[in-house]
Amino acid sequence: MNMLGQFSNIQKSLIEEELISAIRSLSTPDTLKESMLYSIKAGGKRIRPLLLLAVMETFGADTDKGLKTAAALEMIHTYSLIHDDLPSMDDDDLRRGLPTNHKVFGEATAILSGDALLTRSFELVADSSIDAHSKVRMISMLANAAGAEGMVGGQMADIEGENASLTLEQLESVHRRKTGRLLEFAAAAGGVMSGLTESDLNKLRLFAEHIGLAFQIRDDILDVEGNQDEIGKPVGSDEGRQKSTYPAILGMNKAKEKLSYHLSEARGLLFDLHPEPLLLLELTDLIGSRKN
Repeated sequence: MNMLGQFSNIQKSLIEEELISAIRSLSTPDTLKESMLYSIKAGGKRIRPLLLLAVMETFGADTDKGLKTAAALEMIHTYSLIHDDLPSMDDDDLRRGLPTNHKVFGEATAILSGDALLTRSFELVADSSIDAHSKVRMISMLANAAGAEGMVGGQMADIEGENASLTLEQLESVHRRKTGRLLEFAAAAGGVMSGLTESDLNKLRLFAEHIGLAFQIRDDILDVEGNQDEIGKPVGSDEGRQKSTYPAILGMNKAKEKLSYHLSEARGLLFDLHPEPLLLLELTDLIGSRKN
């Protein structure tokens, strides 16, 4: 098993424990907890929390101190998926091969489940064992990455981009916010908790920007070339919603070249940060070759 496989198995287990405990301990109606747990347990590679913890591991920090923040990040990602799948948004029936949350629990419960995951995430960061200054910084960074200037703003721009012919620059702007900002938070948060300089934090943010764009390009390619069993949702959904995608704008071959470019730039930045960033290199390769 490679280094990432060993690290991932251990950390994913700890992340799952943190997530499930944080939801089960809530004093709230069982239906809401069941809905939250349904989407949390639906699977996924946990790339965002693993990135945060992999940065800490690479720079010799105590990853246990990052677990609550990592779990909080996954809660925000999961809430965004629940809301993305709603009929008023992407109107998807499947997520990771399972019926979407609103198909199982109804739209009202799905909306409240997403709301509960979002707000619970900030409680987790507030309850973490990091120092007070870092804790306040984490909360501010996470709110900015997830909110109107980050992921939510990117989602709005994505909706406005439907049935429109976006330029490559416009499409990248959407994805830097919609996908990239949570990845940037993951990398920078891991760096803050590792005591890195502002210069190195900026390199980590740029690294994450490249892997965020690579992640989205790969997602667009899979929407054309993948199959439902591999990606856990119907293929061709972007074309059906008349969304601008990298293959549509660049053509498939140029989109694959763009994917390789961003992965190469990301790897180069890692070697600027650390002489042997093996764990982060393997995570970068996972993003570039993922099937779902």
